[in-house]
Amino acid sequence: MNKNKLYWICQVLGWSIFGVVQLILFAVAGNVTSLFIFSQLIQVIFYILLTHMFRGIILHLGWLKSKWYSLLPRFLAGSLLLAIVHYLFIILSSWVTGDFDANQDFNLLSIVASLFVSMALFLIWSLLYMSFHYFDRYNKSLQFEAAAKEAELNALKAQLNPHFIFNALNSIRALVDENPTKSKNSITRLSNIFRNSLSTQKKELVPFEEELNLVRDYLELEGIRYEERLKTSYSIDSGSFNFKIPPLMIQTLVENGIKHGISTLKTGGQINITTKVEEKGLKIQIRNSGTYLKGTSGGVGYGLLNTTKRLDIIYGEKASFSIENLDEMVQTNIFIPDSLDL
Repeated sequence: MNKNKLYWICQVLGWSIFGVVQLILFAVAGNVTSLFIFSQLIQVIFYILLTHMFRGIILHLGWLKSKWYSLLPRFLAGSLLLAIVHYLFIILSSWVTGDFDANQDFNLLSIVASLFVSMALFLIWSLLYMSFHYFDRYNKSLQFEAAAKEAELNALKAQLNPHFIFNALNSIRALVDENPTKSKNSITRLSNIFRNSLSTQKKELVPFEEELNLVRDYLELEGIRYEERLKTSYSIDSGSFNFKIPPLMIQTLVENGIKHGISTLKTGGQINITTKVEEKGLKIQIRNSGTYLKGTSGGVGYGLLNTTKRLDIIYGEKASFSIENLDEMVQTNIFIPDSLDL
């Protein structure tokens, strides 16, 4: 709904309800006349116009851009001013209708009581109006953060695809002349990878099984390039297939392990992928031959930086990522929280 339209609905409905309550209270006391009903209608219209004028002043002076604690004294002063204007309006109305009584209307106690009630009423209106705008600003802030998060995730995924495709094409190129049959199979696997990549382009999370199939295709392609220098093994917990994970996450880390680990070893090495479902999420371990050189660009690679950033954006502190050297192997540990625990 249009914000201006919502404002007028709340404005008219709110003050109308206040007027009806006034009529009910006076009806119980038996003091309702046709003239009183008419005067209440005029007062409701006056309330609407007066607070709308005050809203114009608030917007013109830019009060809503200030911190809430600095607005309280301004709203107090504004409510007092509105209360004085309202009291003068009541006096004028009484004089027009012939109900003016100088002894009663100009009594100090009556004036203070009238101003206090009116001031409280206008202060409540001011606080409600201020609260609406702060909640509206907060919602816009959340929407902006969500849009920024989506844009950043898309940018991170866009970094992965060209790099991955380049490596896959290099693997196939080496086979075209040597083994046409294997090259055809490799092209089939590459087409599967392309299809998967395109289908996950706009997804924040994908089923674990979908990511695992992508990794298998990728390692089959790399296995052709490295031949006996690359050995792979999988130990997958069946419960893993109930989880969703960031697309290209495992594949990127596997690719990183091959590039910075296995490709640097004359005898090659192995890639082991293990998953285990724990109480509050999914634990993923990726082990590759080599040594993790912390603090050097060669030991880190874009894959690790990309992964840690995506995990932080999606899960915050509930996910974890670590990498360590273990028995001449580099072990990468990832924890993905259960969606019910987010």
